[in-house]
Amino acid sequence: MSSTDDREAAETTSVGEPTPAAEPVQHVDVGVAYTPRVRDEGRKVREGTRRLVFKPSRLTIVVALFAAVGGLPLYFSVPYFWLFLLVPVAVTVWVLRIRTTVDPSTVTVRTLTGSRTVAWDDVRGLRLGKRSSVSAVLPHDELTLRAVHVRDLPALSVASGGRFADPVGEA
Repeated sequence: MSSTDDREAAETTSVGEPTPAAEPVQHVDVGVAYTPRVRDEGRKVREGTRRLVFKPSRLTIVVALFAAVGGLPLYFSVPYFWLFLLVPVAVTVWVLRIRTTVDPSTVTVRTLTGSRTVAWDDVRGLRLGKRSSVSAVLPHDELTLRAVHVRDLPALSVASGGRFADPVGEA
């Protein structure tokens, strides 16, 4: 986040002489979410204007392929062990399919077998679960927001149009 637009310019006194700032201060636009996963999109996502898609890392596919190549000598030396070649295929399909799409009016969760769209008006709150998972609490059940983690809550707050407070935002 150290770009020229984030740095504070030198202040001027009433006399008109520039005084250097004691230390650089970063100004963050309150309508923009900055999180590790969506830093590039965070500069573009403004409140109420865009949807945000949370997906698993594509690097997982590369790891699955390396595991498949590394296990090739073992796959064909043990009977029926070649069926384990289906595991990298399943991981790849899972990574490409799973996602959560958030816009100011709805949240859509896509899983391996289907998808579900819920209006933000039906969401009573968010539940933070084990292993930093996030779920939307609905009137009669709970919807796990796939690929959304606790660290993504500031971006989720902005993309939802401010439907819930940013937990790390200013008071």
